[in-house]
Amino acid sequence: MSLAMRRIDTTRQNTLELIADMKAQLSLDGEIVSPQGRSLTEKVFGEALSPKESVARICQAVRDRGLAAAREFTRHFDRFDLQEKNLRVSEEEMRTAHAQARPGLLAAVRQVRHNILAFQSGLLHRDAVWRGTGEHELRLRYRPIRRVGICVPGGAAAYPSTVLMTAIPAQVAGVKEICVIAPPTPFGSNNPDLLATCHELGLREVYRLGGAQGVAALAYGIEGLPPVDMIVGPGNLFVALAKRFVQGHVGIDMIAGPSEVIILADAAARPDFIAADLIAQAEHAPGVSLLITWQPFLLDVVHEELEKQLAALPRRELAQASLQDHGALILTRDVEEALALTNWLAPEHLEIQTADAELLADRIDHAGAIFLGPWSPVALGDYAAGPSHVLPTGGTARFASGLSANDFLRRSSWIRYDRQALSRQAAAVALLAQVEGLPGHAHSVAIRQSADASEPKSIERLAQKEADST
Repeated sequence: MSLAMRRIDTTRQNTLELIADMKAQLSLDGEIVSPQGRSLTEKVFGEALSPKESVARICQAVRDRGLAAAREFTRHFDRFDLQEKNLRVSEEEMRTAHAQARPGLLAAVRQVRHNILAFQSGLLHRDAVWRGTGEHELRLRYRPIRRVGICVPGGAAAYPSTVLMTAIPAQVAGVKEICVIAPPTPFGSNNPDLLATCHELGLREVYRLGGAQGVAALAYGIEGLPPVDMIVGPGNLFVALAKRFVQGHVGIDMIAGPSEVIILADAAARPDFIAADLIAQAEHAPGVSLLITWQPFLLDVVHEELEKQLAALPRRELAQASLQDHGALILTRDVEEALALTNWLAPEHLEIQTADAELLADRIDHAGAIFLGPWSPVALGDYAAGPSHVLPTGGTARFASGLSANDFLRRSSWIRYDRQALSRQAAAVALLAQVEGLPGHAHSVAIRQSADASEPKSIERLAQKEADST
């Protein structure tokens, strides 16, 4: 089957509108759901609901009815009889999976763990202190989040890498309680490789839950699963919408949509590398794969390479469908337009395969992760490099960043003044309080200015009075 991949020439009319439509379809508001998924939700709820409406009902039911609701939705969506006794993966199952794991897998996990630890530890925020004139001290203090829940997908493939890229940054930050949820499937919480990875990292809380019901269980808590303070990790549309629903009750990393890559390429690029990376992204199904170039000949040679490599790919049907539905080969007038288009799209992953990759990267303001040169494929960042592969999608790289150890830290400010230092700020406080109509604020400073410094503190005076009376 030949590849019918969309081609876009920015010199023609309406091309930006076409790209904007593609972008909108892949946002959460696009609500891309398979016909099977829509049919299943209609069967569960007895009526046709949008994904957003379905997720709201699921989350509200789990919040109100706990494990009973989680059992109901797990039976419908995962065909698994969830019970309180099998909700949590046993310690014995974890140890067995680890003992029987392929040595090569555990060696890879340890190697990647080292890479992530080294990178994340180097960027970790540290407490900061600033001392002003006299007794005037300001501090910024960091403390780790108490309890974190990690969502691991488990539909079409197993994802030990998600555990690595989320749990290790949390561990670097000092999070003491980390639990993992994954659907009760052969690729999820029943997957030996996933369980072995969790055990190797010292994670002992793994639960057989997925989808929106899993997110709700993490947020609100159910019998056998205490609530968390923050939820991280990728998932399908329903997981993303559930994270949006519970946001505010708990913290979340981000609301992510389908994974995406833009490859910026010129005549120095290798077409076979470009094709391989476009296919790798399409393999997520859906995955957005865009080539942007100002070299017309690249469109033809990359298309030829795509057809050639797809023919040898085991998952070619899924990847090809994704390339046709959500991919494009885009020709721009010049490098300036290519850079402007890339910044506007604000991609999750950006590969720059050009003769001057670093110079062009300096002109990119909006991208989740940037991969420079021919030897830095996105797959390296997905699995081994060190920065987390949990990245902003759907253009949110305009204001959001990839997950890091610092996201698991809470900031508290410390403010300590002595009497003289307070006096230097008193007039400014009083004036602003007057402007805002808050006289009590001004009084809380004025009373300290008028206090007799030689008098004992009120608590000491009360203690002395009590002692004298006895």
